[in-house]
Amino acid sequence: MRMQYLSELATYRKRNAIAYYSGWMYRPGAEDTSINDKDMNAFMEVVHRLDKTKGLDLILHTPGGEIAATEQIINYLHSCFDDITVIIPQMAMSAGSIISVSCKEIIMGKQSCLGPFDPQLGGVACQSVLREFDNAKSELQQNPAALGLWQVIISKYPPTFLYSCAQAVALTDELADKILEKVIAAPEKRNSIKKAFNDNSESKIHSRHFSKAKLQKLGLNVKNLEDDQTLQDLVLSVHHCYTVLLENVPITKCVENSCGGRYLRMLQQPPVKPAKNENAKIEVPC
Repeated sequence: MRMQYLSELATYRKRNAIAYYSGWMYRPGAEDTSINDKDMNAFMEVVHRLDKTKGLDLILHTPGGEIAATEQIINYLHSCFDDITVIIPQMAMSAGSIISVSCKEIIMGKQSCLGPFDPQLGGVACQSVLREFDNAKSELQQNPAALGLWQVIISKYPPTFLYSCAQAVALTDELADKILEKVIAAPEKRNSIKKAFNDNSESKIHSRHFSKAKLQKLGLNVKNLEDDQTLQDLVLSVHHCYTVLLENVPITKCVENSCGGRYLRMLQQPPVKPAKNENAKIEVPC
């Protein structure tokens, strides 16, 4: 049914279709649910043999991931296709939002959302770390007696953590500028979009959901999924097939195209410990 609906979607749109789905909602904490360098193999597999003269519809459902891997994926896809539309049936957060904003058009439903770009290291917001350190320096200049408190806080930072945070912020800032210059002509509009996505003093938390209405107000080229009922039915049928698959099968990543190209990443099962009684039956998970 997944392939049936994905093929029907491609036929209806007269474009290539690729679905990229992560199982992070059903496998929290599992390895490889986020965007990483392994995904390049997935995209190479599903882009192979597609008609590059047609546009691409990328159906995206992801929590985000590594910024360097995201940049590579964006460069690869845009080198293969001149016209890319991203379709967000539910969520594309963080690095998934960066991929979305890099595309010519974003199609979203009332239930869909993107999220902030601001980079994270070990689940900690890099911008917040740098602001906290600046606050420490400023406060200590005015109140040296606070040194003990700040020593306890800053001593928890791993070696080179501050520098790594600064580098991550700089890379995300650079990538945001590079992407927005290609899709938004007006500098003031680019700055407004960049501030909303890339400044966590605006978004407050990394898990903040940006609705379709907010993104349209910012000036991004976001179209309503509900405006085309046939398209909406096809997109949501594809989405529900993937959610059922990811909920019931131990898959962490599924990337497929409308022609049958497929890349699946299975959940790694822990090794089964042998029973103490050698004659006892050992249960092996399927």
